[in-house]
Amino acid sequence: MSKIKFTKEEKEIITKKIQLYFQEELDYSLGQFDAEFLLDFFSEEVGPYFYNRALYDAQTILEKRLETITEAIYEIEKPTDFLR
Repeated sequence: MSKIKFTKEEKEIITKKIQLYFQEELDYSLGQFDAEFLLDFFSEEVGPYFYNRALYDAQTILEKRLETITEAIYEIEKPTDFLR
């Protein structure tokens, strides 16, 4: 898996959200550098768990859709003497 990377704009938004969380929930002022460092840590150490969970969820959805498509194909199949 490649490293999780954010654009400069995404990183700024996420960093501000981290700083806001620390201020509002923990009454602690977190500097921009520390917030970026924390973001990098979570991206590298925790991000893969979220990434994998998203893949599992997507796979489950695709399997259900494929099952529906397969059923739809069987429904429109024309009868023949040939058996599968």
